[in-house]
Amino acid sequence: MSRFERFAAIDWSGARGKRHRGIAIAMAEAGAGAPRLIRPGHVWSRTGVLGWLLDEAARAPTLFGFDISAAPPLLARGDYLPGEPGLPRDANGFWAYVDSRCEDEDLGAASFLEQAHRRHFYFGAADGVKRDYLHHRACEDAFNATGGGKASTVYDAIGAAQVAKASFSGMRLFHHVDGRVPIWPFDPLPDAGSVVVEIYTRAFIRLAGMNGRKLRSRDALNAGLGAFGSDPVAGRRPLSDHETDALIAAAGMRAIAGDPRFWSPAGLTPRIARSEGWTFGVI
Repeated sequence: MSRFERFAAIDWSGARGKRHRGIAIAMAEAGAGAPRLIRPGHVWSRTGVLGWLLDEAARAPTLFGFDISAAPPLLARGDYLPGEPGLPRDANGFWAYVDSRCEDEDLGAASFLEQAHRRHFYFGAADGVKRDYLHHRACEDAFNATGGGKASTVYDAIGAAQVAKASFSGMRLFHHVDGRVPIWPFDPLPDAGSVVVEIYTRAFIRLAGMNGRKLRSRDALNAGLGAFGSDPVAGRRPLSDHETDALIAAAGMRAIAGDPRFWSPAGLTPRIARSEGWTFGVI
């Protein structure tokens, strides 16, 4: 059994502004009870999520999962942003650098992509051939090798499926969490207390035996929850994709957190743990 008492999944957003309808938080308690939304209907700010996390981390041992890429790839090319001298080569230092170069409100990061380091990101055909920007981390390669969908890259900044802005704003949040709550695998997994991890909600949908596509109905959500041994989510209110992503991920985190394989994936080396991190749920 897992040592955690609660499992919180955060579907994140990198959108501009102070509050974001794309953020949803779900919590699953230890056991088999249905996961529940935290403040359903509330329009979260990113700084509001940060404050909530720090408060909740002190209350009970909680595993927090953020649907972001916690760092750019480094191993394949030797640098996060090749050709930019003097940048850190460890994730903690890079988070601090990203935070220092962003001018956006509410932990946003659009200015980092669009101004500070524009040439590294793909925004459309004017930037050339998209495949030249498709660089992946070791954990993304591991996920992509399983088939059934591909993890994106933080250098692709266009389209509904892009994760660039959300991930870089998540790096800003991780900088403010760093040293206050352990962030695995950049920090070793402690024997007690709360922990923050990176997750990929599609990975949990697939772990539930489904095809990885968005869960568009309560029935589909409850089918996935059942695969994780979770009670169904009751009610009739329509759920957004952000809410179903958070709910299935919270139950999925609870289901696998006690399995040591997910804390020691075969591809996770000490160098990767320091620089690129890993997606919890990918082995």
